[in-house]
Amino acid sequence: RSSTLPAMFDGMKLAAVATVLYIIVRCLNLKSTTSPPEIIHQDTLLSRYLFKSCPMLTKEYIPPLLWGKSGHLQTALYGKMGRVNTPTPCGVRKFLPMQDGATASFDLFEARGDHSTGDDITMVICPGIGNHSEKNYIRTFVDHSQQQGYRCAVLNHLGALPNMELTSPRMFTYGCTWEYEAMVSNIKQAFPQTLLIVFLGEKQSNQDRVLCCVTVCQGYSALRAQETFLQWDQCRRLYNFVLADNMKKLILSHRSSLLGLNSSNICDADLGRLYAATSLMQIDDSIMRKFHGYSSLKEYYEKESCVHYMKNVTVPLLLVNSSDDPLVHQSLLDIPRTLAEKMPNVIFVLTQHGGHLGFFEGAVLLPQPLTWMDKVIVQYTNAMCHWEKNLPACQKSSHHDRNSCLQSTVVTQSG
Repeated sequence: RSSTLPAMFDGMKLAAVATVLYIIVRCLNLKSTTSPPEIIHQDTLLSRYLFKSCPMLTKEYIPPLLWGKSGHLQTALYGKMGRVNTPTPCGVRKFLPMQDGATASFDLFEARGDHSTGDDITMVICPGIGNHSEKNYIRTFVDHSQQQGYRCAVLNHLGALPNMELTSPRMFTYGCTWEYEAMVSNIKQAFPQTLLIVFLGEKQSNQDRVLCCVTVCQGYSALRAQETFLQWDQCRRLYNFVLADNMKKLILSHRSSLLGLNSSNICDADLGRLYAATSLMQIDDSIMRKFHGYSSLKEYYEKESCVHYMKNVTVPLLLVNSSDDPLVHQSLLDIPRTLAEKMPNVIFVLTQHGGHLGFFEGAVLLPQPLTWMDKVIVQYTNAMCHWEKNLPACQKSSHHDRNSCLQSTVVTQSG
């Protein structure tokens, strides 16, 4: 009997170890295999050219072995660190007065060398909601783009920059493009050789001089996205709580401006509901929709979702998402999939791994400073610039004679 007990304890230890290992394998998704991204597109001359010129679109995306196959860990590392070994690109901050008294700002970073086409090319970058040019993932991408010969202009979402006070009772919202428009107008005046057009989809006339557009980890429909944020699968309800808490802190840091100005639509009762909010929907209903006078939450989400405008885009459009993004429900991916199936200018790239704005690469444990996302965006944009430069004169778009290129990067729901 004395020899039986140690054997039984040894068996229990082995069972416990096996259980822990099983949980680790399941949580880290270690059994998942790597594969090339799924690509939805129409067979056109441009798509054939892009697949030859952008090998990263058709090759395996290989995340770090031990943790990179977990969308949660990819998202958590992006949320906590942004990137590793982040560079500090040198730029100039511009301040732009808006008609309603707000003060928009953006950072301008000049290219650190010539572009491979010899052209003057500007990337107009819109970070994720509530983000700005000082975020590590933006700095890493800007530094990489500068080295490839791109000038970069990065919007700072209204109210997102630390230590910059609001000058009107309004902050950023999901779909407001006023500050983006002001930034682009300023760039056009400062650099007349660079022709930029923004707000793809809102008006087709805005696309006359646009070469291409890239959007990464988009949710596409705010209304449908917020419904999924109340679900517990993929811990989405927990992410909702964390994002809401961050948003709450950001809004409260500007409470004196939001309440103190005469034109404010926010009252003490709204702030009271904000304090009690535990979800983004509650914050949007009590605060965010009122910045633009929306009568209901549904109207706010409908009017500020890009899903209603993307069908108007006629320039080449690259949509990138990850299957294991815990913030973007699988049902939302039907939107870009359907768009790419119907429109010849749209390519939808869906990676198996990457999380939300993670896309880290690496061997076993440590990620590389540059991510798959950073590399593929620049590779795609380079290919588009060369495509335009090598077109026969009769096929060139009207902007080519002024040596201009626009690449607009939009990311959403990043905390």
